[in-house]
Amino acid sequence: MKTRKNQTKKWKYPKIVFLVFSFIIFVLIIQLCYLSLSPTIYGINMDKFALNRNTISGTLPASRGNIFDVNGDILAQNVSSYTVIAYLDESRLGVNKEPQYVIDKEMTAQKICEVLDYDYESMLKILKTFSEQGKYQVELAHGITEIQKETIENLNLTGIDFVENYKRYYPNGDFASYVIGYAKTYENTEVDEDGYTKINYDIVGELGIESKYDDLLRGKDGYLSYQSDRNGYKIPDTKETRIEPTNGADIYLTIDSNIQRFIESAVKNIEEKYEPEWMMLSIMDAKTGDILGTSSTPSYDPNILDIKNYESPLVTYLYEPGSTMKTYTYMCAIEKGTYDGTATYESGSIEIEGTKISDWNSGVGWGTVPFDKGYEYSSNVAIANILNRFIDKDDLKKCLTSYGFGAKTGIELSMEMEGNLDFEYPVEVAAAGFGQGITTTAVQHLRALSIIANDGRMLSPHIVDKIIDSNNGKIIYESKVEQSNQVASTSTVNKMKELMYNTVNGTDAGTTGSAYKLDDITVIGKTGTAQIYDNEMGGYLTGSNDYIYSFAGMFPYEDPQYIVYAAVKRPNVGQSSILAGAVKDVIESIIKYKNLNGNKEINEENNVVLDLYLNQKVDSVKTNLERENIDVVVIGDGDTIINQYPKMHNEVLAHDKVFLVTNGQNIYMPNIIGWSRKDVAVLAQFLNIKVNYNGYGYVTKQSINENEPLLDNMVLDTELQDKKSMISSSS
Repeated sequence: MKTRKNQTKKWKYPKIVFLVFSFIIFVLIIQLCYLSLSPTIYGINMDKFALNRNTISGTLPASRGNIFDVNGDILAQNVSSYTVIAYLDESRLGVNKEPQYVIDKEMTAQKICEVLDYDYESMLKILKTFSEQGKYQVELAHGITEIQKETIENLNLTGIDFVENYKRYYPNGDFASYVIGYAKTYENTEVDEDGYTKINYDIVGELGIESKYDDLLRGKDGYLSYQSDRNGYKIPDTKETRIEPTNGADIYLTIDSNIQRFIESAVKNIEEKYEPEWMMLSIMDAKTGDILGTSSTPSYDPNILDIKNYESPLVTYLYEPGSTMKTYTYMCAIEKGTYDGTATYESGSIEIEGTKISDWNSGVGWGTVPFDKGYEYSSNVAIANILNRFIDKDDLKKCLTSYGFGAKTGIELSMEMEGNLDFEYPVEVAAAGFGQGITTTAVQHLRALSIIANDGRMLSPHIVDKIIDSNNGKIIYESKVEQSNQVASTSTVNKMKELMYNTVNGTDAGTTGSAYKLDDITVIGKTGTAQIYDNEMGGYLTGSNDYIYSFAGMFPYEDPQYIVYAAVKRPNVGQSSILAGAVKDVIESIIKYKNLNGNKEINEENNVVLDLYLNQKVDSVKTNLERENIDVVVIGDGDTIINQYPKMHNEVLAHDKVFLVTNGQNIYMPNIIGWSRKDVAVLAQFLNIKVNYNGYGYVTKQSINENEPLLDNMVLDTELQDKKSMISSSS
């Protein structure tokens, strides 16, 4: 049988397909290895690309804590400000390839400069220079306001953006500035390889409470990181890392803004009239040690930092205090039990180891006088005799130390100084007894005076009332009354109060404190006049006004509630009484504010606690306040209230003045006859006019007539008299 021969024919295509497929797989594996292992792909750093294009991360800034007065009025806070950014990189395009960078540099610079009042040529140069350098972006302006930002946004300028940041703002300007201090904003700039600039802002406290409690106030920044799409939006269901910021703590001071304003006004009046090298005035609560107000000159506005001196007059200034120290020399002798106030000495002058010590009236003295009168007359010779007959050097040093001199008070302010009590030889001991050759601080005097006001126990002064965690409202710190053991007996305190009473209220020709006498309430205290030692010259200055004049006192006499200490260095008039008008103005304002004279026409039912009147209609608020017998002063011819004084929560009495500032543009001068100088000062602050005061007390004449339109740069001249003089002149 014939069979067909089987033949096998090979098909070449499966082998070719296999080889091609294998090659493709090989290429893909190589590509995968390249993509997986190489840090740079086609010249692009993949880690950086992923970070910049897919992951959004940044800081969640903590808000710096606020500083309040004891009534909750804001003294320091953070406010938003903005940095203007111009994008220059032409690769910055929108979704539909629209340019998102600055195209017309000339027009952009011109429009922004018109809003910000910047120099056009300088801004244009910045735009062109950074563009030529290939920078991604550039900053054009810092610290612009919300209104300026909105104005620029409405211009619809291509490539312009804003970065929000914060700055510290002090709504009252030059107000308790050495207590509050200031915080400054610092910029930290980082530039990456692509020229992208990242700016971090850091607010740092550098003086006062802002510095002392910087760590508590600044809080702790948080952090946010998430995956984003090409438009920058978070990709759903992807991991997010978020650490919330811890905001800074809020600090409440013991400062009462009303009392602080009384003091600020008095200090500024002294500055304008007598041009001293410096002046300070402080009020302390005699029962708690709380500093209710303190001011000094020269001062500064923490918003603009026109600061010339970085030392706090309350705690840092060291100076020879003068005769206010006689209080403590007398108290030491009385407490020892050896003092005899009826015993006499020969006033005028005394020689100690070849050095002549004289009384302030050119060494003439007052003849033979008892030691009690020696205090009233502020006799240096009386002190020298006390240190010879009743106490010695060791007694004096022990007493002054126990009264807190030569040591820090521990008040919550930075840079507090100790002073010194260095005296050894007899003439040095005598000089220390009347406040020369030793140095003290103002806050030490407030602390020492509390011994007399607090029945022999010394109080620690405080400037911080409480600190609150703003995140949960919990109290972190709260000040408490801290008093020493008994350092003087009740009988010693009563004797000193008697001597201080006679010094202010005595009628003898030699009485030194009569300028501080008030009719409304009984003030007690001691004046001081200290020579100024010149270290370069190696001796005391001898000019007619080369002195530090001071007053240390308290009121009311029967049960002191407030302690006052004031000092002024080298005024243009060499008279110790120049302080009296300022101190009396402050005390009279406090008397009225706190109703210390027990006016029967005023009771709790007449007191009015003010609300917040901002954005309310003037007529309605005025009518309601006048029903409570409040004297309403309306500033401007608008119909809506934009500012007020006193602030919300403050308590006013019947016939007190409440100032309402309106949104009107036309402002007219009110009739200020009979106004106190404090009220005139408040008005002047709102009107932004300068006031010249002639005298003290209440206004009898005004240079700008009632209803006269007020213009820029106007000056108001006033004449003032005290109540007693006004009554006598009218009768």
